[in-house]
Amino acid sequence: MEFLKNVRINIIGHRKLFYAISLTLVIISAIGLVLKGGPNFGVDFKGGLLLQIKTEPPAEIEKVRSVLGSAGYKAEVQTFGKRGEFILRFPSENTTAEAIKEALETGLASTISIERTEMVGPSTGRDLTMQAVTLVLISMLLMLVYIWFRFDLRFGAASVIALFHDAIIALGIYTMLGREFSVPIVAALLTLIGYSINDSIVVADRIREKLKNFGKAIPLGKIEEIFNSGVNETLSRTIITSLTTLIPLITILIFASGTTIFDFALILTIGIIIGTYSSVGIVASLVVDWYKRSTKREKA
Repeated sequence: MEFLKNVRINIIGHRKLFYAISLTLVIISAIGLVLKGGPNFGVDFKGGLLLQIKTEPPAEIEKVRSVLGSAGYKAEVQTFGKRGEFILRFPSENTTAEAIKEALETGLASTISIERTEMVGPSTGRDLTMQAVTLVLISMLLMLVYIWFRFDLRFGAASVIALFHDAIIALGIYTMLGREFSVPIVAALLTLIGYSINDSIVVADRIREKLKNFGKAIPLGKIEEIFNSGVNETLSRTIITSLTTLIPLITILIFASGTTIFDFALILTIGIIIGTYSSVGIVASLVVDWYKRSTKREKA
């Protein structure tokens, strides 16, 4: 399916503008992260108390949140299993399960059964943080190696730079919105990395097909034209893919506010918008400049 035919947008010719926009967004995101003291880590990373409870008669999630808030508890609440079952996460290990149960039974006028209790210590949170960072870095390294062998080092390096660009901006905006960073957000970032690299590979594959026509001797004056043509020919596919992914995510943001999946959808929405922009405006532009510099050095 193609709804943009014979597109002739001079994307590569405006690459300095894209660089300026990206640099501005990265700086703003970095400043936001610094001012916020880094991501707002949740219980999974900082440590605390996790409870799985069952309410009888079944209570609504909004009421559970309201009762806990009125009792002075800062908790993350999500539904779990059947109606009336919830997972509660508290950032303090000093909070007791019995005190929480008593507050809920009083506020909800329900019988509360504690199905599971877990304590997450600070050392466990630190280990989980390191594992999350390691996972993201390893995934980017594997992407670099794959694209290096599949295409060449230039495309691999440019794609990984774009991935760092996407992750920093998405995480910065998410943090500035005051949202909590939890394990599902790590999963969202890994999903975003896979999504962004897929777009970059499609663009790189189309450009590679065009470069084959010139063999190893690619005219310096033709490089921008070749890359621009490749990006334009994949533009329709990129936009359709992004829109079909964004529609369900935006639906979640509209109708699932206050749920755990909301944050997952939020960072994915931010990331897909930024990732689509970087796949179109950044990756090919970086490779073009690399090609030009290397060609000039060879001739010098």
